[in-house]
Amino acid sequence: MYLLYDLVLMASACFLIPYYLFRGIRQGKVRRGIRERLGFYTNDQLAAVSGKKVLWIHAVSVGETRAAVPLLTSLKRAYPDHVLVLSNVTETGHHIAKGLREADLCLFFPFDLSWVVRRVLQQVKPSAIVIVETEIWPNFIRHAKALNIPVTLVNGRISDRSFPRYRLARRLVAPILDQISAFCMQTELDASRIIEMGADPDRVAVSGNLKFDMQAEVPDAGECERLRQTFRVPEQTTVWVAGSTHNGEEETIAGIYRELVDCGENIFLILVPRHPDRCRGIQELLSGVGLTATLRSSVDSLERQMPPGDVLLVDSIGEMLKFYALADLVFVGGSLVPVGGHNILEASLLEKPVLFGTYMHNFKEISRLLQTAGGGLMVTDRQALLTAVRNLLADPDSRSAMGKAGYQLLQKNAGATEKTLTVISSLVN
Repeated sequence: MYLLYDLVLMASACFLIPYYLFRGIRQGKVRRGIRERLGFYTNDQLAAVSGKKVLWIHAVSVGETRAAVPLLTSLKRAYPDHVLVLSNVTETGHHIAKGLREADLCLFFPFDLSWVVRRVLQQVKPSAIVIVETEIWPNFIRHAKALNIPVTLVNGRISDRSFPRYRLARRLVAPILDQISAFCMQTELDASRIIEMGADPDRVAVSGNLKFDMQAEVPDAGECERLRQTFRVPEQTTVWVAGSTHNGEEETIAGIYRELVDCGENIFLILVPRHPDRCRGIQELLSGVGLTATLRSSVDSLERQMPPGDVLLVDSIGEMLKFYALADLVFVGGSLVPVGGHNILEASLLEKPVLFGTYMHNFKEISRLLQTAGGGLMVTDRQALLTAVRNLLADPDSRSAMGKAGYQLLQKNAGATEKTLTVISSLVN
């Protein structure tokens, strides 16, 4: 099975690596990423782990990386003599990881080819590996097991969409799961699903969702004023932040915003696409409906604040919480189109009312809890989003109540980090 898996990956690499090289050349990011994915590290990177005890945490992209921050903080405190290596697959996830002071070394995750994985594990020599959410890499897990390196899957979830596929492939998945030392799942449903997929029930625990343990300093009035000045956000204007949006959602948001502006609403839009490299095209889209958009990278050149009715189009990474801090209301994207949603709790962390669409299958339980608590509202389509935004614009008390309800939900459900750390510690020690 593993030989066939390697052959399939090698065949795929013949197409994917040239594509990645071409894309990377355009973005100026490719050379180190490709080298690291093949297990070739710089002398400085090797020196960071040489002769030291290493804990390896893998978080595929942005959402998983941010979710892992409370755990990274706790691991750093519990194991100060260990080097924390944080790996990612995506460029955006890697960018976020490099900004975390808890991570001692940030790497791109290796291609899951046998010879690459063997090379990487022999160089990094981790004492334990922690995989955030359900990232099942057969060769990586298999070779870690062969080297007696315990692997823990944390913040695990099995979505409604992926579960039927996993269940159909149980005969292939179960032997891989048997090589994982422990599973920390978000909910009882996730736990039952991973067991049905072939995990040993004695290794499965329900630890909760790490996203409820996120921490952030809520900016005071002075800090918010400084951020307004920095980003040239107009004074005395209601700020709507649309975060992590995808293709198909920007058109809807632009149309709604244009309608609100035409109706005389004193409103300012901060639009944060999930993938900043799409911003040029989105800027043209906004211009097409009569909206003036300024890129985040260009705001320093502005001599005065932008007027209400304009758009700040964010082409940077890692500043989402700053923009949420300025928001009076938030829409979280990936939810009006069938993407599966993004982390709606980041806005609740800053006590902001949250709107999102119906495509939330990656955050099904979180969206249910937030709606039940009164901290968020699911909208079905363009008209429902327009109505919700219009109602919240007219009712500051409702905005405040929703924001507080979301924050209280976070406090009520905190504690996953401590439970997860207990499981990891039993394996590391």
